[in-house]
Amino acid sequence: QIHLVESGGGLVQPGGSLRLSCVTSERMLQYYTIGWFRQAPGKEREAVSYITYSDDATFYADSVKGRFVISGDNAKNTVYLQMNSLKPEDTAVYYCAADLAGDYKMRRGEEYDYWGQGTQVTVSS
Repeated sequence: QIHLVESGGGLVQPGGSLRLSCVTSERMLQYYTIGWFRQAPGKEREAVSYITYSDDATFYADSVKGRFVISGDNAKNTVYLQMNSLKPEDTAVYYCAADLAGDYKMRRGEEYDYWGQGTQVTVSS
């Protein structure tokens, strides 16, 4: 059974940092691309980043490039999203998702197969 569980969200001041975690089913990182998406109130869901652990491949949306870092720990079945220099416009519910063709799908804006429940990130003073 596939599961994805996010954690690490919260309230942070502008310029601050948060690290999100996505715990996956065992050995998922070996086969799946894990992506992070976010959705702000009244806005469409936005792709943020992905990692394909087996290829050591990563991708970042222009809006987060240089501020966010994605990484994976295969032994812990966990993908992290380190978010630095946070801005109010980063406020959203952040979701992790998994797909066997996730690199292709994120670049084409297509839907991933498996999703977590989301974690709220609020950037405000």
